[in-house]
Amino acid sequence: MDMLPDLQPVMPQSMSHRSNDLLRQAVTHGRPPPAPSSNSYGKRKEMAALPWSDFFDKKREVNIGGDVFNVYLKGTDGPIFYLLHGGGYSGLTWACFAKELARLVDCRVIAPDLRGHGDTKCADEHDLSKETQVKDISEILNKVYGRTDELVTIVGHSMGGALAVHTMNAKALSAKVAALIVIDVVEGSAMEALGGMVHFLHSRPSSFDSVDKAIRWCLSSGTVKNQTAARVSMPSQVREVSENEFTWRIDLTSTEQYWKGWFEGLSSEFLGCAVPKLLVLAGVDRLDKDLTIGQMQGKFQTCVLPRVGHCVQEDSPEKLADEVARFVIRHRIAKQNLNIPNFAPSQDPAIRLYEQRHHH
Repeated sequence: MDMLPDLQPVMPQSMSHRSNDLLRQAVTHGRPPPAPSSNSYGKRKEMAALPWSDFFDKKREVNIGGDVFNVYLKGTDGPIFYLLHGGGYSGLTWACFAKELARLVDCRVIAPDLRGHGDTKCADEHDLSKETQVKDISEILNKVYGRTDELVTIVGHSMGGALAVHTMNAKALSAKVAALIVIDVVEGSAMEALGGMVHFLHSRPSSFDSVDKAIRWCLSSGTVKNQTAARVSMPSQVREVSENEFTWRIDLTSTEQYWKGWFEGLSSEFLGCAVPKLLVLAGVDRLDKDLTIGQMQGKFQTCVLPRVGHCVQEDSPEKLADEVARFVIRHRIAKQNLNIPNFAPSQDPAIRLYEQRHHH
């Protein structure tokens, strides 16, 4: 679910642009992501890894019961944005988005490498159950900020989006949560796609000769469309096991027993969270019955970003940051950076209508 490539180039044009549907169709037909071609992202393109320090202010280790969680931090004042990545990614998936969000609004950002991911080191790297991860998420925030009075907005992508909802539903955070933002995960399509995930994961390259080649694969396969994002995020998704051999940081197939628990019951829990909610989707998606009714009742706001794949925050960090900033300013959670001119009208028709009704 979280390592979905955008497989549109190898699929019929009439098919849905929704990455979850594309993955499900590709798995059904046994089609792996296209291999990098000699013409794609060739030698003329700079593929070297970018340092985390180009995007975040600090990189901190947080010790929790002997487990050491790696955390990226940005900003010193203002409301807190707690960014939770999807399975297989790391806190660096938020790098470009965090930089842009901090430019638009006065805020602080915390983006941890969750258990089994990135530079985090845990005694049990394979326990990705929602219960264990919700506990991790709660303790990481407490360790970094203590009992803060600042408002917290939880933002989660895919698996991280599901965990954000579960964290809210369990009332696991001691801080006051002001808003919930879930990116490209809907219970119905997520549950449907799980059946093909093992096949998909095995269809990826098992190793790379270098980090540069991993970045090239990330872009040429359509997993990520944004070169800058790929150069900062992809290196944290692989690890060196021997000279000139890099494999995936986490074997997601070993966590299969937990996948269903991430997404089951997600819609009802999402609707039950009593804070302003924003659901960001990568293209048109079919909301299930509960979400459709909830949307009609105005229980949450939906934003559809065009021309992005599953990894929205990497493909279009500026557009996502713009919509998130607009959302939190509207709900008086954060203040617009005074050095930034007024936002241009939203590209999403539903949001434009909402703003016209409530602010004009």
